[in-house]
Amino acid sequence: MSDNGFTIERIRADRILREALTAGPDPLHLSLVFGISHNTARRYTTVAERLLSDELEQPVEP
Repeated sequence: MSDNGFTIERIRADRILREALTAGPDPLHLSLVFGISHNTARRYTTVAERLLSDELEQPVEP
């Protein structure tokens, strides 16, 4: 853990999730870009899909 409380693993996980949210939840893309297993990539895409669907279901405030 670094002095600011972040670990390299946490930063990497955040980066993978951000990629899944911005590029689209595509497990093959995540596997190729980050060199992760298809099972791990699928977990990230599942989380991204849930976050994106929750975002779409929220009412827009005026």
